[in-house]
Amino acid sequence: MISKKSKRTRWLLFGTGIIVGILLLLLIQYGAHYTSRDEFCSACHIHPHATTSWKQSTHYDNNSGIYVHCVECHLPPGGLAYYTEKAKTGARDVWGKLFKDPEKLNWELKSKLEHAKHFTYEASCTHCHQNLFPLNLNEEGRDAHLYYDRNKDKLRCLNCHLHVGHYSEEAEKETDFLADEKPKVIYEQSAQIDSFTNFTEYIPGTSVKFDMVAIPGGSFTLGSPPSAAYREQDEGPQVKVDLDSFWMAKMEVTWEMYEAFYKATTREGRTDTQIEMVQDVDAITGPTPPYGSPDQNWGRGKRPAITMRYHAATVFCEWLSKVTDKTYRLPTEAEWEYACRGETSTPYFFEGSPKKYTEKRLWNKIFGVDTTTINSYVIYERNSGGKTQPPSEVKPNPFGLYNMLGNVSEFCSDWYAPDAYDMYSDGVDNPTGPPSGDEHVIRGGSFKSDATQVRCANREHTKTEEWMVTDPQMPKSIWWYSDCTHVGFRIVCEVD
Repeated sequence: MISKKSKRTRWLLFGTGIIVGILLLLLIQYGAHYTSRDEFCSACHIHPHATTSWKQSTHYDNNSGIYVHCVECHLPPGGLAYYTEKAKTGARDVWGKLFKDPEKLNWELKSKLEHAKHFTYEASCTHCHQNLFPLNLNEEGRDAHLYYDRNKDKLRCLNCHLHVGHYSEEAEKETDFLADEKPKVIYEQSAQIDSFTNFTEYIPGTSVKFDMVAIPGGSFTLGSPPSAAYREQDEGPQVKVDLDSFWMAKMEVTWEMYEAFYKATTREGRTDTQIEMVQDVDAITGPTPPYGSPDQNWGRGKRPAITMRYHAATVFCEWLSKVTDKTYRLPTEAEWEYACRGETSTPYFFEGSPKKYTEKRLWNKIFGVDTTTINSYVIYERNSGGKTQPPSEVKPNPFGLYNMLGNVSEFCSDWYAPDAYDMYSDGVDNPTGPPSGDEHVIRGGSFKSDATQVRCANREHTKTEEWMVTDPQMPKSIWWYSDCTHVGFRIVCEVD
């Protein structure tokens, strides 16, 4: 028999446990509420612009008068996931506050979609915005939201609404390629060539000029050996290739070159004088106006032109051929690698190995590496700051070509196939790749690439579907990529 005293003791312990449990739950609730206030977030968060940009955004200053608080975007909307993610986020922010220098962090890069999507929850967006088709939504918005509704497995709200929570003045700017300019010099005719030497091309009717480098014909070994570090399967088998001479642009096609094409071939906003100036090429249909700023507000001028699709690059070459009375085109993959190597056969056209420069090796992450050499020739992940850079930032390769590796990946005319080299035999003349395909070759790596991806032999290809996810148009634009900022192109001129 259990005594009355024992029963009272048990009931006392049980009641005490309930009271302690209730107090603990209240304490947890109060702690969660206290640490979820905007003031608490801003007191610990190391992002120096978070509060200011939030108060400038439509999530703070809007017609409805509703403030969207930090945790409503940066934590799941409730349940166990709310508390687990809150613990993770809090620990990460405390670590950053104590051990990181905010002055050394690239906040512009951190605000890009590929980073922002890890700190904003789709469920939080849809928790507040339950009706995707409000009465005041315009036609363009309805089309976009309908596209999102049908492609939720591929899209996030951030794809189109990246800056609604934190305002970005740069992101609001739009590019006007047709803005009036007052160039100092207007070239009347293109370059006249009578020998196979370097030359400067002039685009008639514009103030744009660019340099072409004479690449003498010769033989080289395409691809990389099986023993090469970080070699991909599609880089072989190696094959000896013979190439005729050609000219290649010293730099990637710049924004000022692409803008000349845009102004000459896009009727919208052009004056009668402009139309008359290029009436002989009006049969070429030019790009449609881009959404937002295709240069990402990184700057135009001499920076490489980006976000245009393969079709846009080929039409640019067609237009340039007509206005200069020469034959301009994209390089073949073999021409590209030959020009890139500059008569070298090592992983890069300069000293060093991918093992030495890559951040994929734990040894390099722990002890660091001397990247002085690669930094002087290549704009890549480690030194780009997350965006393209002017060509003056690097040294040229042995042929005098700039940014053959890094900065932006470059279109080649070949269709891509992982076994493309299998169709060649040693001594093949001027190979042009498979007769058909779904995607095209891109070479050279970009400002996003690791050192292993900017090797001379490294191959990549376009990813049309992946790079057009956000574009809601049906059919999608044939001119502009909606989700690709790291690809541009370089041109060659045939020797007549």
